[in-house]
Amino acid sequence: MRYKNQSVFVNDNEPYKKFLKNRGIKSVKQYETPKLRYPTDLQARTNFSTKKHIWSTGDRYFKLAEEYYGDPTMWWAIAFYNQKPTEFHLNLGDVLFIPMPLESFLYTIGY
Repeated sequence: MRYKNQSVFVNDNEPYKKFLKNRGIKSVKQYETPKLRYPTDLQARTNFSTKKHIWSTGDRYFKLAEEYYGDPTMWWAIAFYNQKPTEFHLNLGDVLFIPMPLESFLYTIGY
């Protein structure tokens, strides 16, 4: 699911090709970085709701994704929505908003 809408390409940059050749690798498939749209307007946010979560000791994005979505690999959706790319950007007591349902949120951001 993570790479379903992304272009696949082979990096033909000369230093990269030399790096792979030295390791006996012919090529490596790479995925284009997605261009996601942050839902800033109210109309976009009507597709999903949010649940509040207070950041506390022992919290991790992957644990929250498992709890709310049943999939720890979707941790990035919570980080993206809250505009806190890593757990180091959070302090105890910070309020996070968990976009629900996940499928509607992903559709809204163009994933």
